[in-house]
Amino acid sequence: MQIIEILNDRQFKPAQKTEILSKMLLSGEINLEQLIAFARESKDPVKATCVEAIEYATKTNPALATPDCLDFATACLSAKAPRIKWEAARLLGNISHLFPARLDVAIKNLLINTEYPGTVVRWSAAFALRHIIKLKTVQNKDLIPAAEAIIEREEKNSIRKIYLDALKKSK
Repeated sequence: MQIIEILNDRQFKPAQKTEILSKMLLSGEINLEQLIAFARESKDPVKATCVEAIEYATKTNPALATPDCLDFATACLSAKAPRIKWEAARLLGNISHLFPARLDVAIKNLLINTEYPGTVVRWSAAFALRHIIKLKTVQNKDLIPAAEAIIEREEKNSIRKIYLDALKKSK
C-alpha cells in the first residue's frame, strides 16, 4: 500500500494511519525520504500525521533519522498548525542525540515555541529541550540560562518540572 492510499483511506482513523505509516517505516516498506517528501507537499492535517508517524517510528528506532529528517523537523517547528509544531518537537527529542552539532536552528525554533499559548506545544518544546540539555553540548552555555528563565515564567508546573529535570541531569 502506498502512502497516499493510506492517508486517503476513510476506513482508517487518524491514529490508525499514523500507526500504519510508522510500522511501514520501521519495517522498511517505505523509506523516510519518501514520507518526508510526501509530507512537505501535503496540507497541514496530512503533514501532521506524517510527522507523527516519523516521531512514533524514531521513538522505537532513532537511527532511522537522517540529516534531512532533522532539517524537516526543525522547519516544522515554525508551522502554523500546533499539531505539526508539537509532533516536530517530540521528533527532535527522539533524534537530537544523533546530531548534536546541528541543533542550533532547532534550539532557536524550540525556544520560540516555549512562548506559544498552547500547553501541548510548550510541553513538547520542553520535552525536546530537555533531551538537548542532557547532551551537555556547547549550546548549554546559552540554553541553561534560557531554561532557567522559562522556569520562572512558565505557568504550568508539569512543564517547569521537565526543565528542572533537565537542569539536574546537565550537571
